[in-house]
Amino acid sequence: MRLFVAITLSEEMKAAIISLMHEMKPHVKGKYTPVQNLHLTLAFIGEIKNVSEVRDALGKISVKPFKLSLTDIGNFGDLLWIGVKGNQGLSGAAKAVRDALDNAGIDYDRKGFTPHITIVRNASGRWQGIKAPKTEMMVKRVSLMKSEQRNGKTVYSEVKLAENH
Repeated sequence: MRLFVAITLSEEMKAAIISLMHEMKPHVKGKYTPVQNLHLTLAFIGEIKNVSEVRDALGKISVKPFKLSLTDIGNFGDLLWIGVKGNQGLSGAAKAVRDALDNAGIDYDRKGFTPHITIVRNASGRWQGIKAPKTEMMVKRVSLMKSEQRNGKTVYSEVKLAENH
């Protein structure tokens, strides 16, 4: 199973991002992220056989509620994203997740943490000058997510950590 740990977005934040995507479509071509797949990755784990090991590791962390605010639009090559304002809550959540995975001996992508929400892959066109929406949400937890191919589409869904979550 292909796993990652993420912050799922509120319906209000998704709506603001979808509005931005509609504004971008006349100017930017590419593969837009479906609304149900919008998220902020804290750690990418990849293919793993023992899901319960990951569940156990993440079940031990707690996240203090914090605000998540969008900042600007940026890119990694032809991948467009919306940046997220860094804060102690966000960096603390990412560190707690990565520490829990380290302590359990679970391998994950150890690239530096650059908080962002992917909005367009294989992007071409002009996005300079387009502003990210001014919106924020409260984050109260992190989610273990799985990535699956269904009918030729990538679908992300939450994996329950434990019965009490």
